[in-house]
Amino acid sequence: MLIGKVVGTLVSTRKDEKLTGLKFLVLKPVDIQAQETGSYVVAIDAVGAGVGEYVLYATGSSARQTVVTDKRPCDAVIMAIIDTWEVDGDEKYRKNA
Repeated sequence: MLIGKVVGTLVSTRKDEKLTGLKFLVLKPVDIQAQETGSYVVAIDAVGAGVGEYVLYATGSSARQTVVTDKRPCDAVIMAIIDTWEVDGDEKYRKNA
């Protein structure tokens, strides 16, 4: 699992029929210290995440292991919304704080 911050949305009216009805979000990967890393990732949202939230996501074949993405052509899926995270006793993030 990887940590990302939801930074935007993506709308696609023409897509593979197996992707119809799915919500796409744009993520910025972050490291364990909440510092942005890498380039952007487009992921299918399986949990109802929103812009500004930190999430856990998976890529590759693991992205097709959720109920929402089973047998669908996707390479990234958001599978959890982070409420809090702490590293070495230092709180890095608390939702709605």
